[in-house]
Amino acid sequence: MPLTPVPELITAARPGGLGAFNVITLEHAEAIATAAEAANRPAVLQISENTVKYHGSLAPLALACLRIAADSTAPLAVHLDHATSFELITAAAELGITSVMYDGSTLDYAANVAATKDIAAWCHTRDIFLEAELGEVGGKDGAHAPGARTDPAEAADFVAATTVDALAVAVGSSHAMHTRTAELDNDLIARLSAKVPVPLVLHGSSGVPDSGLSAAIHHGMTKINLATRLNIQATTALRTALTPDTTLSDPRKYLTPARTAIQSEVTHLLHLLAT
Repeated sequence: MPLTPVPELITAARPGGLGAFNVITLEHAEAIATAAEAANRPAVLQISENTVKYHGSLAPLALACLRIAADSTAPLAVHLDHATSFELITAAAELGITSVMYDGSTLDYAANVAATKDIAAWCHTRDIFLEAELGEVGGKDGAHAPGARTDPAEAADFVAATTVDALAVAVGSSHAMHTRTAELDNDLIARLSAKVPVPLVLHGSSGVPDSGLSAAIHHGMTKINLATRLNIQATTALRTALTPDTTLSDPRKYLTPARTAIQSEVTHLLHLLAT
Protein backbone atom coordinates (compact mmCIF):
# COMPACT_ATOMS: atom_id res chain seq x y z
CA MET A 1 0.00 0.00 0.00
CA PRO A 2 1.20 3.62 -0.50
CA LEU A 3 2.99 5.31 2.37
CA THR A 4 0.59 7.10 4.70
CA PRO A 5 1.19 10.79 5.54
CA VAL A 6 1.97 11.35 9.21
CA PRO A 7 -1.16 13.49 9.86
CA GLU A 8 -3.28 10.56 8.68
CA LEU A 9 -1.33 8.19 10.94
CA ILE A 10 -1.97 10.49 13.90
CA THR A 11 -5.70 10.44 13.13
CA ALA A 12 -5.69 6.66 12.69
CA ALA A 13 -3.93 6.18 16.03
CA ARG A 14 -6.43 8.23 18.04
CA PRO A 15 -7.57 8.11 20.77
CA GLY A 16 -4.23 6.40 21.38
CA GLY A 17 -0.73 7.61 20.58
CA LEU A 18 1.32 7.09 17.43
CA GLY A 19 4.33 4.83 17.92
CA ALA A 20 7.52 6.00 16.18
CA PHE A 21 10.42 3.54 16.26
CA ASN A 22 14.04 4.16 15.35
CA VAL A 23 15.58 2.01 12.63
CA ILE A 24 19.30 1.24 12.77
CA THR A 25 19.48 -1.98 10.76
CA LEU A 26 17.30 -3.61 8.12
CA GLU A 27 16.13 -6.02 10.82
CA HIS A 28 14.66 -3.10 12.79
CA ALA A 29 12.57 -1.98 9.82
CA GLU A 30 11.35 -5.49 9.03
CA ALA A 31 10.41 -6.11 12.66
CA ILE A 32 8.54 -2.81 13.04
CA ALA A 33 6.52 -3.37 9.88
CA THR A 34 5.63 -6.93 10.85
CA ALA A 35 4.62 -5.82 14.33
CA ALA A 36 2.40 -3.05 12.95
CA GLU A 37 0.69 -5.57 10.72
CA ALA A 38 0.15 -7.98 13.64
CA ALA A 39 -1.16 -5.22 15.92
CA ASN A 40 -3.23 -3.63 13.14
CA ARG A 41 -1.85 -0.24 14.18
CA PRO A 42 -0.13 2.64 12.37
CA ALA A 43 3.55 3.26 13.02
CA VAL A 44 6.50 5.39 11.94
CA LEU A 45 9.91 4.08 10.88
CA GLN A 46 12.48 6.66 11.99
CA ILE A 47 16.05 7.14 10.83
CA SER A 48 18.15 9.44 13.00
CA GLU A 49 21.02 11.63 11.91
CA ASN A 50 23.30 9.50 14.11
CA THR A 51 22.23 6.40 12.19
CA VAL A 52 22.93 8.16 8.92
CA LYS A 53 26.44 8.89 10.19
CA TYR A 54 26.84 5.24 11.21
CA HIS A 55 25.94 3.98 7.73
CA GLY A 56 27.83 6.74 5.94
CA SER A 57 24.82 7.98 3.99
CA LEU A 58 21.04 8.18 4.18
CA ALA A 59 20.01 6.56 0.92
CA PRO A 60 20.58 2.80 1.42
CA LEU A 61 18.65 2.43 4.68
CA ALA A 62 16.06 5.06 3.76
CA LEU A 63 15.25 3.41 0.45
CA ALA A 64 14.91 0.05 2.19
CA CYS A 65 12.56 1.56 4.78
CA LEU A 66 10.49 3.27 2.10
CA ARG A 67 10.10 -0.02 0.22
CA ILE A 68 9.26 -1.98 3.37
CA ALA A 69 6.66 0.63 4.33
CA ALA A 70 5.18 0.69 0.83
CA ASP A 71 4.92 -3.12 0.70
CA SER A 72 3.40 -3.43 4.18
CA THR A 73 -0.32 -3.92 4.77
CA ALA A 74 -0.06 -1.63 7.81
CA PRO A 75 -0.25 2.17 7.53
CA LEU A 76 3.37 3.29 7.84
CA ALA A 77 5.48 6.38 7.26
CA VAL A 78 9.23 6.97 7.13
CA HIS A 79 10.65 9.88 9.14
CA LEU A 80 14.06 11.54 9.39
CA ASP A 81 14.80 12.19 13.07
CA HIS A 82 17.00 14.82 14.76
CA ALA A 83 18.39 16.32 11.57
CA THR A 84 20.60 19.29 12.35
CA SER A 85 21.42 20.29 8.77
CA PHE A 86 19.31 21.53 5.90
CA GLU A 87 21.42 19.39 3.55
CA LEU A 88 20.27 16.18 5.23
CA ILE A 89 16.64 17.31 5.09
CA THR A 90 16.91 18.01 1.37
CA ALA A 91 18.51 14.60 0.85
CA ALA A 92 15.56 12.99 2.65
CA ALA A 93 13.08 14.88 0.51
CA GLU A 94 14.84 13.82 -2.69
CA LEU A 95 14.49 10.18 -1.64
CA GLY A 96 10.75 10.55 -1.05
CA ILE A 97 10.65 10.94 2.74
CA THR A 98 7.71 13.17 3.66
CA SER A 99 8.28 13.63 7.40
CA VAL A 100 11.37 15.15 9.02
CA MET A 101 12.48 16.59 12.33
CA TYR A 102 14.71 19.63 12.36
CA ASP A 103 16.57 19.83 15.66
CA GLY A 104 17.72 23.37 16.37
CA SER A 105 17.63 22.91 20.14
CA THR A 106 21.32 23.65 20.60
CA LEU A 107 20.75 27.14 19.15
CA ASP A 108 19.48 30.04 21.23
CA TYR A 109 15.75 30.71 20.99
CA ALA A 110 15.90 33.41 18.32
CA ALA A 111 18.25 31.42 16.10
CA ASN A 112 16.16 28.26 16.54
CA VAL A 113 13.02 30.19 15.51
CA ALA A 114 14.70 31.70 12.46
CA ALA A 115 16.19 28.44 11.20
CA THR A 116 13.07 26.38 11.90
CA LYS A 117 10.83 28.95 10.19
CA ASP A 118 12.89 28.84 7.01
CA ILE A 119 12.94 25.04 6.96
CA ALA A 120 9.20 24.87 7.65
CA ALA A 121 8.49 27.14 4.69
CA TRP A 122 10.67 24.97 2.45
CA CYS A 123 9.05 21.74 3.70
CA HIS A 124 5.49 22.98 3.36
CA THR A 125 5.91 23.83 -0.32
CA ARG A 126 6.78 20.15 -0.77
CA ASP A 127 4.07 18.64 1.48
CA ILE A 128 6.67 17.54 4.03
CA PHE A 129 5.56 17.24 7.65
CA LEU A 130 8.00 19.09 9.94
CA GLU A 131 8.65 18.33 13.59
CA ALA A 132 10.88 20.64 15.65
CA GLU A 133 12.20 20.79 19.20
CA LEU A 134 11.93 23.37 21.95
CA GLY A 135 12.97 22.81 25.53
CA GLU A 136 15.92 20.48 25.38
CA VAL A 137 15.25 16.80 26.01
CA GLY A 138 17.70 15.35 28.52
CA GLY A 139 20.60 13.08 27.68
CA LYS A 140 21.11 13.72 23.96
CA ASP A 141 24.88 13.40 23.60
CA GLY A 142 25.39 15.57 26.66
CA ALA A 143 23.89 18.60 24.93
CA HIS A 144 20.67 18.67 26.89
CA ALA A 145 20.04 19.26 30.57
CA PRO A 146 18.13 16.33 32.16
CA GLY A 147 16.00 18.74 34.19
CA ALA A 148 14.86 20.82 31.20
CA ARG A 149 11.16 21.62 30.92
CA THR A 150 9.27 23.28 28.09
CA ASP A 151 7.34 26.44 28.94
CA PRO A 152 3.80 26.27 27.45
CA ALA A 153 3.62 29.97 26.52
CA GLU A 154 7.04 29.86 24.85
CA ALA A 155 6.07 26.66 23.03
CA ALA A 156 2.90 28.27 21.68
CA ASP A 157 4.88 31.32 20.53
CA PHE A 158 7.46 29.05 18.86
CA VAL A 159 4.81 27.15 16.91
CA ALA A 160 3.11 30.37 15.82
CA ALA A 161 6.40 31.88 14.69
CA THR A 162 7.67 28.82 12.82
CA THR A 163 4.44 27.11 11.57
CA VAL A 164 5.85 23.65 12.42
CA ASP A 165 3.51 20.66 12.29
CA ALA A 166 4.58 18.94 15.54
CA LEU A 167 6.67 19.88 18.55
CA ALA A 168 9.03 17.76 20.66
CA VAL A 169 8.83 18.95 24.25
CA ALA A 170 10.80 18.35 27.45
CA VAL A 171 8.56 16.95 30.19
CA GLY A 172 10.86 14.64 32.17
CA SER A 173 12.12 11.99 29.74
CA SER A 174 15.73 11.51 28.69
CA HIS A 175 17.34 9.91 25.64
CA ALA A 176 19.08 6.52 25.81
CA MET A 177 17.86 5.48 29.27
CA HIS A 178 18.38 1.79 30.11
CA THR A 179 16.21 1.98 33.22
CA ARG A 180 12.51 2.74 33.02
CA THR A 181 12.46 5.19 35.89
CA ALA A 182 11.64 8.51 34.19
CA GLU A 183 8.76 10.34 35.83
CA LEU A 184 6.89 12.57 33.42
CA ASP A 185 5.24 15.83 34.41
CA ASN A 186 1.68 15.04 33.34
CA ASP A 187 0.36 18.37 34.53
CA LEU A 188 2.87 20.08 32.21
CA ILE A 189 1.86 17.78 29.34
CA ALA A 190 -1.78 18.78 29.85
CA ARG A 191 -0.90 22.49 29.93
CA LEU A 192 1.22 22.14 26.81
CA SER A 193 -1.56 20.25 25.03
CA ALA A 194 -4.06 22.98 25.90
CA LYS A 195 -1.75 25.76 24.74
CA VAL A 196 0.03 24.30 21.70
CA PRO A 197 -2.10 23.77 18.55
CA VAL A 198 0.04 21.00 17.02
CA PRO A 199 0.74 17.40 18.10
CA LEU A 200 3.22 16.97 20.95
CA VAL A 201 6.11 14.51 20.59
CA LEU A 202 7.74 12.60 23.45
CA HIS A 203 11.41 11.80 22.85
CA GLY A 204 13.32 9.49 25.17
CA SER A 205 10.27 7.31 25.75
CA SER A 206 12.30 4.14 26.40
CA GLY A 207 13.01 5.34 29.93
CA VAL A 208 9.32 5.74 30.73
CA PRO A 209 7.38 2.82 32.28
CA ASP A 210 4.28 1.51 30.51
CA SER A 211 1.95 3.27 32.92
CA GLY A 212 3.79 6.54 32.31
CA LEU A 213 3.42 6.25 28.54
CA SER A 214 -0.31 5.59 28.88
CA ALA A 215 -0.69 8.57 31.21
CA ALA A 216 1.27 10.82 28.85
CA ILE A 217 -1.10 9.98 25.98
CA HIS A 218 -4.11 10.52 28.25
CA HIS A 219 -2.79 13.98 29.16
CA GLY A 220 -2.18 15.04 25.55
CA MET A 221 1.00 13.50 24.13
CA THR A 222 0.57 12.31 20.52
CA LYS A 223 3.75 10.85 18.99
CA ILE A 224 5.83 8.50 21.14
CA ASN A 225 9.45 7.95 20.03
CA LEU A 226 11.17 4.72 21.06
CA ALA A 227 14.62 3.37 20.28
CA THR A 228 16.67 2.12 23.24
CA ARG A 229 14.00 -0.38 24.37
CA LEU A 230 14.19 -2.09 20.99
CA ASN A 231 17.98 -2.17 21.03
CA ILE A 232 18.07 -3.67 24.52
CA GLN A 233 15.73 -6.47 23.48
CA ALA A 234 17.68 -7.14 20.29
CA THR A 235 21.04 -7.19 22.07
CA THR A 236 19.74 -9.53 24.76
CA ALA A 237 18.54 -11.94 22.08
CA LEU A 238 21.87 -11.71 20.29
CA ARG A 239 23.81 -12.54 23.46
CA THR A 240 21.50 -15.46 24.17
CA ALA A 241 22.16 -16.87 20.71
CA LEU A 242 25.91 -16.27 20.61
CA THR A 243 27.08 -17.01 24.16
CA PRO A 244 26.58 -20.81 24.25
CA ASP A 245 27.95 -21.43 20.75
CA THR A 246 31.33 -19.87 20.07
CA THR A 247 31.39 -21.43 16.59
CA LEU A 248 28.18 -19.71 15.44
CA SER A 249 29.07 -17.51 12.47
CA ASP A 250 25.96 -17.36 10.27
CA PRO A 251 24.41 -13.90 10.90
CA ARG A 252 20.97 -15.23 10.01
CA LYS A 253 21.06 -17.52 13.02
CA TYR A 254 21.65 -14.72 15.52
CA LEU A 255 19.98 -11.80 13.74
CA THR A 256 16.73 -13.76 13.42
CA PRO A 257 16.16 -13.92 17.20
CA ALA A 258 17.19 -10.26 17.46
CA ARG A 259 14.61 -9.29 14.84
CA THR A 260 11.97 -11.40 16.56
CA ALA A 261 12.74 -9.69 19.88
CA ILE A 262 12.30 -6.25 18.31
CA GLN A 263 9.05 -7.37 16.71
CA SER A 264 7.71 -8.65 20.03
CA GLU A 265 8.60 -5.41 21.82
CA VAL A 266 7.07 -3.21 19.12
CA THR A 267 3.88 -5.30 19.10
CA HIS A 268 3.59 -4.86 22.87
CA LEU A 269 4.19 -1.13 22.61
CA LEU A 270 1.70 -0.62 19.80
CA HIS A 271 -1.02 -2.33 21.83
CA LEU A 272 -0.02 -0.28 24.88
CA LEU A 273 -0.14 3.04 22.99
CA ALA A 274 -3.60 2.17 21.67
CA THR A 275 -5.11 2.09 25.15
